[in-house]
This record gives sequence, C-alpha cells and structure tokens, in this order.
Amino acid sequence: MTAPTEPGVYGGITDEVYHGDRISLSSSGARKLLAPSCPAKFRHEQDNPPAPKKVFDFGHAAHSLVLGYGSELREIPDKLLASNGAVSTAAAKEFVANARTEGAVALKPAEHQKVHEMADAIRSHETAAELLSNGKPEQSLYWRDQATGIMRRARPDWLPNVTGSRLVITDYKTAVSADENDFVRAAGDYGYHCQAPWYCDGIIELGIHPDPEFVFVVQEKEPPYLVNVVQLAPEAIELGRQLNRIAIETYVTCRQTGIWPGYGEDIKLVDLPPWIYNQHGDPEPEMVI
Repeated sequence: MTAPTEPGVYGGITDEVYHGDRISLSSSGARKLLAPSCPAKFRHEQDNPPAPKKVFDFGHAAHSLVLGYGSELREIPDKLLASNGAVSTAAAKEFVANARTEGAVALKPAEHQKVHEMADAIRSHETAAELLSNGKPEQSLYWRDQATGIMRRARPDWLPNVTGSRLVITDYKTAVSADENDFVRAAGDYGYHCQAPWYCDGIIELGIHPDPEFVFVVQEKEPPYLVNVVQLAPEAIELGRQLNRIAIETYVTCRQTGIWPGYGEDIKLVDLPPWIYNQHGDPEPEMVI
C-alpha cells in the first residue's frame, strides 16, 4: 500500500503508510517547521523516523479501545515478567518485539486493565460518548493547498457523519490532567491551536462541510480517569491558521531551494528572563522598544 496522490477521504490506510508519507504535509510536520523547532529538525525527522517508544504504546492502546479502531492489544503474561513486574526478561522483551512486528501493542496486565477502565469511563461520559458516535475513526484526508498546490493531509481521530447543520470533529487525547487550565498550557506547548484549523481546512476543501468545529476529548491516565471536553477560542484558531500558512510557505521554499535551515550562524545576544532578576533582588533589565 502506498500513500494517496489524489485528494479524497481514504479509509484503511495503515499507520505506517500514513506517517511514512514523505510527499504530503501533515499538521505535526507543519508544526515541526515552526519555532521553537526549525526546518532542519523537520528534515532530519523525515529522513530518520523515530523508533517506537513505550510511552506511545499506552496512548495507542487507549485510542484503540476508545475509538474502536487501531492496533490489537496483547496482554503480556505475568509469567514472562520479572519478579518486580518489569519487562526486563528475555521472554517478555521477545513478546513485545513480536507484537510490534505484527502491528500489535503489548501491555503489562495492569496497563491492559487500565486502558479498558479508561474506555469504560469515556463511554459513561455523556458528551464524549455522543461525540464519538455515529461516524468513523481514523479516516485519512488528503487535499491540495489552493495557494501553493502542495498536498496536505490530516487524520481525525473521529470523523462524524454529516446528519445536520453542525459537524464536530473530535480529537481524543490522554493527559496527566484534563483540567481545562492545564489543557490550555498543553495546547500552547504542542500546537493544538494549529492542529484544529488544519483539520478543519481539510474538511472544507474536500466539501464535507463548509463550517466544521473541532473539539478535544481529554482524559486523565490515572483513576478515576476523568474526562473533559474542551474547544479552543476563535482567536486561538485564527492564530493557528496564520501559523499554518507560515509553515506551508516555509515548506514550499525549503523544497524548492533544497535548504532546510536550522537556527542560523549569526551570534545572538540573549538575556535572562525577568523572574531570574527578581529572584536575586536585582532590577529587571530595561526594555528596549
């Protein structure tokens, strides 16, 4: 299977094909082009895909159960684990390696139980359960950027069927805290304000809906696995859309020139943040306007 080369909505595209696509630009790729990252990091990651990490396995497992789509979950037998419950024995490591080779996610018994309890908590949350119903998970959207002609792509966790005047795209995220104030900080750190308009652009360009909305279903990873549904303000979405355009233009320029810049070669004069001066009782440096 190869990545699509024509615009459309595609089902059944594997994670390996979708994330291994080096022709179209995804939201995560676009964010990698922007500060505090840089095009050089984007290019390096494209050429050297990161190896699977254990922390991602748990997230993938939760997504699989909550969305009803994704990798098979395999519980590592207790007898294969070390006496302290660690995946450190040769047998346990072999079990995990075989699962990954076959596209499955291997979890320790406690983790296996935890993701099932998380899925149950989602189903018992009225708003989250409604948002994650009457639709399809992991549909891959491919469309051409009108301004530049490049192919863009997105993969909503949940794409609802169009049954009325509203279309609400839902993205499921696990977090240490689902409190909306903590989510705001995470949104800024991880660029969720860029992700939301990117996905909405795809919905609009493909003619699925003229004015989609985007919400996040956030769930905590520890009992009682609290769930919160949050939506970013219009101002945040507009900022994200502007940053997306900068990323797209940067991507096009880098492809045309073959130059993927890093931080530059000039010496930069920097100063400490104001709180450091305050901490030591010194006056803040004079602001230069």
